[in-house]
Amino acid sequence: MSRNTNKAVSAAAIATAAIMTTPAQLERLGEHLRKLRLVKSGERLEALLQQAAAEELPYAEFLEQLLSAEVATKTSKNIAMRTAMARLPFVKPLETFDFDYQPSIDRKQLLALASCHFIEHGDNVIVLGPPGVGKTHLAVSLGLKAIEAGYRVLFTTAASLIEKLTKAHAEGRLEDKLKIYTAPRLLIIDEIGYLPIDRVGANLFFQLISRRYERGPMILTSNQSFGAWGEVFGDRIIATAILDRLLHHAVTMNIRGNSYRLKDKLKAGLVRSHDDNASQPGGEI
Repeated sequence: MSRNTNKAVSAAAIATAAIMTTPAQLERLGEHLRKLRLVKSGERLEALLQQAAAEELPYAEFLEQLLSAEVATKTSKNIAMRTAMARLPFVKPLETFDFDYQPSIDRKQLLALASCHFIEHGDNVIVLGPPGVGKTHLAVSLGLKAIEAGYRVLFTTAASLIEKLTKAHAEGRLEDKLKIYTAPRLLIIDEIGYLPIDRVGANLFFQLISRRYERGPMILTSNQSFGAWGEVFGDRIIATAILDRLLHHAVTMNIRGNSYRLKDKLKAGLVRSHDDNASQPGGEI
């Protein structure tokens, strides 16, 4: 028997098997898929069997089509669940970031970070820069990349973090609260330096950094240079200890650029540009 004849016989057998599928068999197959929690596959089974018969699909291709939608559905649900658990302030993918407006950013470095290898290597990512330059956007975007890669992520501001740790400490629940922030594979701490931190808060922050040190990477953003962290934490010794652990394995990005919020206001005509003001007597922003 020739090769072409074998192929024809095989295709005919597939088509015949699909056509001869009885209602009872469909019911049993559907029940098996439900027990395996393959809901999407159960929904598509009958239609795919008909398609397999019409197109004379090989067994492997039929199974691939049946299961691919199941995998896509489960992946989408898992991403949605991890995104909700991450408590991100907004969802802005990296592709929406305006690199042209912030030319000081090393795009190649950022795209390398988007691969999420820094998570496996245990490297921290620290983003510095004045208010409004896109630090939070970048932190969230990298967090979304981590979620898509299957990692559990948690976002918090420094103020919220310290407030919750301080309250838990006063109520004797510090250990449980610390576990919440040490459990995620990637922790994002935003806005370090925007509000002053007292000695108790600084000590609690240090405890968290020590717990995550060489265990789980972090992304941190700050509007203050490292040299000013002694003032931020109200104690240069604690600040030095925190930085020592953070910078041991870290990638630092320093954004030098204009505020996106000011850019939007200029577009809307809510404020005048420096050039407009300079052309008028006594004009200042």
